[in-house]
Amino acid sequence: MTRVSAAQCDWGGSIWFSQATPKFAFMAWLAIRGRLATMDRVAVWSQGVDTTCVLCKRASETRNHLFFECSFSTQIWEPLMKGILRNSYSGKWEELVSLLATSPMEKKKQFWFRYTLQATAYMLWRERNRRRHGEQPMLATVLTKHIEKAIRNKLSLVQSKGIGGLEVSLQYWLGTKM
Repeated sequence: MTRVSAAQCDWGGSIWFSQATPKFAFMAWLAIRGRLATMDRVAVWSQGVDTTCVLCKRASETRNHLFFECSFSTQIWEPLMKGILRNSYSGKWEELVSLLATSPMEKKKQFWFRYTLQATAYMLWRERNRRRHGEQPMLATVLTKHIEKAIRNKLSLVQSKGIGGLEVSLQYWLGTKM
């Protein structure tokens, strides 16, 4: 037998959906699978590396810390998602993945939760890498604006295509802003 059957993941459809941006979806997929080269993983391969989070400089960099327990990433995640998730809001990675997999949400809310999670994870990882490689740090407010622009661009595209159930997504998005 050349292929072994494994248990199906319950979050796959929440990452690979028709309106996802491929680079955002791929980054989220790597993060969920625990395959990003966060410093806690790098330290296993290479002894003596500094595992401190380059975003907050207060804790060890792990996937769960980076997404979204870090004080820097919280400044970005909370204003983007609190209005969408409301009572289900969380900054805990495992809870968010569980919410992706099991939460029955209306179509537009589910779309924006998935898309915002992916865009935010991508942009945070990119900022983390920029800082790790000595580039000028971006302020949380500026990074949030970049994420919101990516989301607005997707909104425009979704509306122009007239995708069923997402036609009023721009109004929904603006209504979630706190």
